[in-house]
Amino acid sequence: MVNPRPANPGTDPDDAEGFADRTTHGMVRGRGAQLNPPNRFEPVSLHVLPEAMEEVAIEHPDGVGVATRVLRDRSKSVINPVESPDLNFSWTLNPYRGCEHGCVYCYARPTHETFGLSCGLDFETRLFAKTDAPALLERELARPSWKGEPIMMSGITDPYQPVERSLRITRGCLEVMARCRQPVGIVTKNALVARDADLLSELARHDAASVCVSITTLDNRLAHTMEPRASSPSERLDAIRALARAGVPVTVMVAPMIPAINDHEMPAIMKAAKEAGATAAAYTLLRLPYQIKDLYLDWLSREFPDRAAKAENQLREARGGELYQSKWFERHRGTGPRAEQIRQTFTVFKRTLGLERARAGQNSGAFLRPEVRNDPEQMRLF
Repeated sequence: MVNPRPANPGTDPDDAEGFADRTTHGMVRGRGAQLNPPNRFEPVSLHVLPEAMEEVAIEHPDGVGVATRVLRDRSKSVINPVESPDLNFSWTLNPYRGCEHGCVYCYARPTHETFGLSCGLDFETRLFAKTDAPALLERELARPSWKGEPIMMSGITDPYQPVERSLRITRGCLEVMARCRQPVGIVTKNALVARDADLLSELARHDAASVCVSITTLDNRLAHTMEPRASSPSERLDAIRALARAGVPVTVMVAPMIPAINDHEMPAIMKAAKEAGATAAAYTLLRLPYQIKDLYLDWLSREFPDRAAKAENQLREARGGELYQSKWFERHRGTGPRAEQIRQTFTVFKRTLGLERARAGQNSGAFLRPEVRNDPEQMRLF
């Protein structure tokens, strides 16, 4: 699929050259999505004929590799308001757009369509990095209107995806937050979060930091096919241990729960996380907005041909006969007997394991407003 890319003031057009030159459906090594669904905002799309894909499969029996490309995001602000009534936070900060983890089910994939890209392979191979995020954050925290409200990292990306190891944008933001005692919550499925235990521990001393580690399965094979470039389950448990030892409150996010695929693992995941040091738990049901349905069904039929129909039917049972419900307060939990069974299982084991500690890391009382020394635009000159 090829889509014309609309101009976007938040990205560097020079860096984006060749953006639309994308592969479509084939066996792509090390990636979650194996296709690029058409962009719902674009009137034109290119579909590759099956004969051409058969030729690719013959020439590359072990699959083809698609490199990750990181482009500079020139956004002018980084703190974003959240108006969803079923979420327990009001502000987010996304150091990146797109995510190399490649989770096939990721609800954030459709956000890439605003760049004229696809929510499929493009989302995990064409990333935008907000290299100015720490300076922008410091400037925004210095505004008199900012009251030190908690910020969630992140809403549409993972702040600790592999590229963070070298770019260190998330750590730069946390350094600003630590100086200002700005309360922050982290959601990630990468063990790299333990690298920043020093900063998170400093914030936690003021009840201004919490981390939510997402664990979908304890099965390495299933984790690899669902989340090909995320940390292994054991590495995530190790990260929980490291953070807990550093005094950082950790929640295990058992999400998403996928009927007939990983929902049976919920008790075991919660138990392992509790033993590692987690003090709270949360979960969500699989969410498939927009074209993510195509990615999920393609993955399901490819990886689980023996139970693809069963898994699809059970998800529909939990979604009122559909593959997704967008209604507030139902989109995360679903409805009907199947969804209720998952909810009751979670409730029982949350209580049994003592994972009911109230959410921590939300204290705004210790916030210290910074004095901005330079404008981010000026800093680029040096």
